[in-house]
Amino acid sequence: MPTQAEDGTDPRRWKALWVTLVAGFMSLLDVTIVAVALPSMQRDLHTTAPAIQWVVSGYALAFALVLVTAGRVGDAVGRRRVFLVALAAFVLCSAAAGAAPSITWLVAARLAQGVAAGCLAPQNSALIQQMFRGAERGRAFGLFGATVGISSAVGPVVGGLILALADGPQGWRWIFYVNVPVGAVALLLGIRLLPRTAPGRRERLDVVGVALLGCGVLALMLPLVLAESGGVRRLWWLFLVGPAFLWAFAHWEQRVAAREGRPLLDPRLLTTTRGYAAGAAIATLYFVGFSGVWLVFALYYQNGLDYSPLRSGLAVTPFALGSALAAALAGRLVDRLGRVLTVCGLAAVALGLGGTALILRLAPTGLAAWITVPALFLGGLGSGCVISPNVTMTLRDVPVRMAGAAGGALQTGQRLGGSIGTAALPGLFYLVLASGHHDYRTAVATAVGLGIVPVACALALAVHDWHRDHRARKEPCPPEVSHSHLHAGQG
Repeated sequence: MPTQAEDGTDPRRWKALWVTLVAGFMSLLDVTIVAVALPSMQRDLHTTAPAIQWVVSGYALAFALVLVTAGRVGDAVGRRRVFLVALAAFVLCSAAAGAAPSITWLVAARLAQGVAAGCLAPQNSALIQQMFRGAERGRAFGLFGATVGISSAVGPVVGGLILALADGPQGWRWIFYVNVPVGAVALLLGIRLLPRTAPGRRERLDVVGVALLGCGVLALMLPLVLAESGGVRRLWWLFLVGPAFLWAFAHWEQRVAAREGRPLLDPRLLTTTRGYAAGAAIATLYFVGFSGVWLVFALYYQNGLDYSPLRSGLAVTPFALGSALAAALAGRLVDRLGRVLTVCGLAAVALGLGGTALILRLAPTGLAAWITVPALFLGGLGSGCVISPNVTMTLRDVPVRMAGAAGGALQTGQRLGGSIGTAALPGLFYLVLASGHHDYRTAVATAVGLGIVPVACALALAVHDWHRDHRARKEPCPPEVSHSHLHAGQG
């Protein structure tokens, strides 16, 4: 078995990276790929719309709940071990979901699959921290960022394609079965290629921190994932409970750190790790707009223009293509350009989505999918310059011993932002539709336009962080807060 060298020169590190990216792509794709198959699942399993919604929302909720804890467990007991166990569980749960004879079975399998995916996700970024150094780390994070962006964007396309190939009432099962052979191959390659690390001293898990964070995330996300069945209206009070739990979590973690303990999420990540706090906030804001617009596009094309799921997915493919092209290149440029790359990317996303909203409002419906291609492609290029570089700048100075928890917290923010977006933007779409005599063009333009607001907020924060970083480079750094002092002993 390969062992991880101190300088990150494991000759098989790039092959190992591709194993983690394939697993990460599957787990993130399953957030969106299932949406196009919900109608056929509902018909085949003879269930209600609120029940079938748990196939999507249950996965997203379980995914988000375990991210930070799983990252911390990986830091403590070994990322390779957690990755392989989680990947094996994900494959088994995918098979169970595909074979589900009832809605109860399917929802249970999806909840378990979400837990497995949440355990996988933070190990990906942590293994990059562990295996790569210097400029290579930027390139590796570039590929990781491309995986995050593309998996979110192509879910409707891949789902529509699978349903088109697996025609018939049982075709939806292949949405899950497709994970089994791919995951099995990734598991075998992971056993062979992923680096081992020497076991560290046994550490006690911060159980109180786990409970407080879990309750806070659950309280904030549950009304959002149940939004289509009236969850926001019925459970609005949880939006008050959630911040209270998160405040208690922050207070507890500071107390544990002050006592020289090992907190679930070290507060020093936010206070002394360059770029982490700003990067996490930018990611959360961006995913509010980024995640929500895909459901709005699907609703407009499928319900408003009567497109098939596959055709609906193909209509937004230019965004995914632009994102793929830009992300790999951005990973190579981030060390040279820094935060300015994110600033330009966010501006391009805002322009691209703004242009798309305007075109869909004014252009003839028969030409809408064609005329929006340049605007969506511009937005995709921008997105590739946002997700990939932001991941790199957020995590590159994180001490390796905290890499799993830091990556889990970053992705928790992304999942929370995504849940807000997927609840708010389609909700606005339906609201405008109901008040405007089924005016689909006004509804889609309004909802996509609202999606630009959090992107613009992320842009403002990125500009502020860019200026602050620019000033910091010009000023001499006092010895007591120097970068080397803050991050001594990262490995």
